[in-house]
Amino acid sequence: MSIHIYFAVQYIQNNMKQFLIAILSLLISLSLYPQDNSKATKRQKQFNVKSNLAIQGYDPVAYFKQGKAVKGKKEFAVNAEGIIYHCSSAANKELFLKNYSAYEPQYGGWCAYAMGNSGEKVEINPETFKIIDGKLYLFYNAYFNNTLNSWNKNEKVLKAKADSNWQNFYK
Repeated sequence: MSIHIYFAVQYIQNNMKQFLIAILSLLISLSLYPQDNSKATKRQKQFNVKSNLAIQGYDPVAYFKQGKAVKGKKEFAVNAEGIIYHCSSAANKELFLKNYSAYEPQYGGWCAYAMGNSGEKVEINPETFKIIDGKLYLFYNAYFNNTLNSWNKNEKVLKAKADSNWQNFYK
């Protein structure tokens, strides 16, 4: 009987050693490769994204290069600090990768008018946009309410308020 106990104890000790070695290896590997996802997580909370996809899958570069909203493609996806953008072509993806911040929408992709008018995060229609001083602004447009029209009537004041209001979200 004692020989069986001896082998049982040996079996447990051998498996425990393997388990402890595996745990130790995992902890060492995690400490060697620290990941600070706080910036990506913060952006994900601020940006208008669904499943981390920005602008409802529209190509951010197309607004500038083609002057219109163009649906992007999954095969040209780009991850910009936790925010996924879909570009419509390899050329647009390349441009986006070179300087993604130049193509990202203002106010995290939320409605520019609402950000200026009330400081709220309001959904957008990705086909309703305006380029101002080389920056992309998106607007809500549904149910006979195109906020781009309201924005255009008082753009200077609304833009200044939106810039100020956005800072409250981006702290």
